[in-house]
Formats: sequence, structure tokens, C-alpha cells
Amino acid sequence: MSKQILCLPGDGIGPEIITEALKVLDVIKQKFNLDIEISEGLVGGASLDAHGVPLTDEVLAVARKSDGILFGAVGGPKWDDQPMMNRPERGLLKLRSEMGLFANLRPAMLFPQLAEASSLKHELVAGLDILIVRELTGGIYFGEPRGVRTLENGEREGYNSYVYRESEIKRIAKVAFEAAQKRGGQLTSVDKSNVLEVTALWRELVTEMGAKDYSDVELSHMYVDNAAMQLVRAPKQFDVLVTGNMFGDILSDCAAMLTGSIGMLPSASLNEANQGMYEPVHGSAPDIAGEGKANPLAQILSLAMLLRYSLAEIEAADAIEKAVSDVLDQGLRTGDIASEGCTLVNTSDMGDAVVRSLQA
Repeated sequence: MSKQILCLPGDGIGPEIITEALKVLDVIKQKFNLDIEISEGLVGGASLDAHGVPLTDEVLAVARKSDGILFGAVGGPKWDDQPMMNRPERGLLKLRSEMGLFANLRPAMLFPQLAEASSLKHELVAGLDILIVRELTGGIYFGEPRGVRTLENGEREGYNSYVYRESEIKRIAKVAFEAAQKRGGQLTSVDKSNVLEVTALWRELVTEMGAKDYSDVELSHMYVDNAAMQLVRAPKQFDVLVTGNMFGDILSDCAAMLTGSIGMLPSASLNEANQGMYEPVHGSAPDIAGEGKANPLAQILSLAMLLRYSLAEIEAADAIEKAVSDVLDQGLRTGDIASEGCTLVNTSDMGDAVVRSLQA
């Protein structure tokens, strides 16, 4: 049977970078004789403009039946006046929630060709290879009750609930422990257990799991504020980090800049059946949309993750990652990773260069 991939380009630079990833996928299908069917749908602001909602039931139904989703980006100032529950980002959150995409894998790997593009000294980031495992469907982003209320004195008050169930903590910890077993055997669990009861439970459960089921993994714990500091002080001390939704959101973007550009980092969001949504870590960048300045490599590397995790096409995934490295060896750079002596190229040119490398 053919595999089904749903493409959701979204807003801003999303359509531009999805176009480049699909160029690569066309070559991969031929090169490895893969039977993959591709469909496309609207999400985020594009869906709001067309249908009045950030995600339609019809697109969600197609997503549920797909083997993998290639996602661009959503949002932009055009939709800032939308009510909170109808913002473009709600389409992304609904996909995560409705499909049970609880495990977000965000690698922060520095291509050696980009060491000078990092904001940190070369010796601090050379050889960097971190995996952040972020819980994605619980925590404060989804907790209830939430909202804005008016107090008796007439003052408005915003409130959100930070909630994690034992089962949610255990399943994301399992993903992280197993990832550590396949990598360097080291796991750092990030929390704020000194002031937040929910993360005190998190630490307790992760500790129990480590002692009982994963004695081969070196487990440590770190408060989130210290983890943020350590990421910029000595990032190579980490192998795998596991944390909740909000902390993971912040730390993964921090780690992204260690690699030279947020435009280089892919991510995978998986459910228990390894059905997943794959997207670059960066946002929709509406300020450069349509100008050919966007870096498509994170989107292309997200495609490689889709092939690796949801379709089990390891050889094809490896080929894409090698092609990206080859292109960087050639000195080709979009503006976000440009440095002296390199050749500045636009979005389409970068995608074409990856295609040529695959065809060589």
C-alpha cells in the first residue's frame, strides 16, 4: 500500500519552504522507489481566511488517516485581532491534541560547517548534538480552567492551569529514556520542583522510572532556570533533555540558536503509533514572506525525520541529511547562516542545490 503524506504549508514563509521540501521528496521517491501519495490542506491563517476556522474537520480527518504530516508554519500580524481560541496557532494545537502527538523531538545538532555562525565560541559548540524531548499535549498550554475574568473590584485577571497527570509524565519519560539508550546514555530531566507541585510529581516519577526500568541511563535533574543558563554556558554537557510543554518550548528555541540559526532545526511530534507531524522549529516569519529569503533546510530536514520515524525509510532519511551537509560544504548559505566567503542564495536556489546533491 502507498504511504500518505499530508502537507499543511500554513502561513508566512510556510508555503515557500514546503515547496522546497516537496522538490526533495520528488527526487527521494524516484531514487528509492517509494510509493508515497501527497495531499495538501489549509491550516492557520490560510484556513481562517478560507473557512473562518484555523483547522477544519475535513483537514483533521485527512490528517488522522495520513502516515505523516509535513507542516510549514502558522500565524502572522494579519490575524492578531482574532479571539484567542480562533488564532492561527489554535490549528496547530488542535492537531497536536486531537491526534495525540504528545512527544516532541527537537534535535539541536551543529553542522560543522556552521560553527562560526553560532553566537557562542567555536570550542563551546563544535560537535554539539543534543536532543530535547518535550511533552506536547499537556501542561499549561492545555490545562483547564483558563481564561480572563473580572474581579469584584473591576480589575481583569488572566489565569491558566499547569496540570500533568501521572500517565502523561510516564509516557514522555519513556520516550526520553529510550532515546537516551540509543544515544549517549545520559538523560537530564528539567523541572521547577522547588516551587511547582506539578513538577515535583514529575521529578518523583522520572526518578522512580530511572531506578526501576532504565538503570543503564545516567539520570540527572535540573531546574529550568539553571538549564537555560547551562545551555549557553556549556551545552555539550547534555545528551537528551526531557521536560514539559512550556519549558520545552523555551529551551528548544534557546538550543536552536546554538546551532547558528533557528532556520536549521527540524522537529517531530509523535503519537504512540509513531504517526507524526514534522515541522521546522522556526515560525512563519511574515516579515520576509514572499521575498525568497527563508532558509528551507529545517523544513527539508523535517522531511528526513518524517521518513525516518513514521515511514521507517532510514536510507532515504540519511540521504537527505547528507545532501544538506554537502550543500553546506559547497559554501551555499541563505541570509540567516551567511558568513564571509560563502555564496548567498535564495530559498529556491537552496532547495535546488539539495536536489542536485541527491541526484549526483
